[in-house]
Amino acid sequence: MRLITACAASVVLVVGVCAEPTAFRVQVSGKGPAMILIPGMSSSGDTWKSTVAHYQDRYTCHVVTLAGFAGVPPAQGPPLASARDQLAAYIQAQHLDKPILVGHSLGAAIAMDLAARHPALVGPLVIVDGLPFLAAAWFRVDSAEAAKPMIDAMRAYQAAQTREQYEAYVRSHASTKFMVTSTADLDLLTEWGLRSDPKTVADAMAELLGTDLRPALASIASPTLLLGTWIGLRDQLAPMQIPLTKDAVVETFTRQYASLPRLHFAISDRARHFVMFDDPAWFFDQVDAFLSDPQGATAVRGFTR
Repeated sequence: MRLITACAASVVLVVGVCAEPTAFRVQVSGKGPAMILIPGMSSSGDTWKSTVAHYQDRYTCHVVTLAGFAGVPPAQGPPLASARDQLAAYIQAQHLDKPILVGHSLGAAIAMDLAARHPALVGPLVIVDGLPFLAAAWFRVDSAEAAKPMIDAMRAYQAAQTREQYEAYVRSHASTKFMVTSTADLDLLTEWGLRSDPKTVADAMAELLGTDLRPALASIASPTLLLGTWIGLRDQLAPMQIPLTKDAVVETFTRQYASLPRLHFAISDRARHFVMFDDPAWFFDQVDAFLSDPQGATAVRGFTR
């Protein structure tokens, strides 16, 4: 395994400026065509440990951990946009030939944004339980502008938190207990959260909620596999007497991804948000089938309920 830092000098290739520190750390292992794996909010690249074990005999796995998450020192600048631009530069600097992009949640947003802005740089996409406009699902709004008051209120609340209050929130599992099934996995998410930088987490959440990628999806040339979940959200809403059906979740995915031209969708009936933890057999069956024939897979969009 090799540890690579995407040096600020490489950013010149895409954005024309150098910025310190860098937006992510990368660990590289395996052999074959390149696969870049991007985890979600506060998450370590170890999100993809089982995925790397599954694919490293066929692909060279470039596993990202974003700056400010899970013990990686924080960086300056907007976390998602910086990661997007530096990943584009990294692909060029490392001479990667249309790498597969695999993104989970927040990482999925980075992957989609990168593929939309630089369609010639990337190969097939695997989007794991991510939405191009998360605020629509969270706040029931139709635009980033409409979401701004809620985002600003969230930022103000987070900015007022002490480090002790942040850590107490992470330990409460309020935002993670419905994302995984096993206690061991929940403990792992808690560890990553405690090792993350609170300001980076707040900045990343605000940037994610304030970004609407739906208009950009039509620019994505890559065949795309979209994997969704629903039972974790159902269980989260149940104590508040808010019913949620699988059909409603599928409809959300259908609407948000309507303009992505080459797409195949599948939804798990067993996994919570961390699909690769909760239902690895299903996850690998879906990804293996897609990677064996990305063009053929996207002939059927898969939005059936």
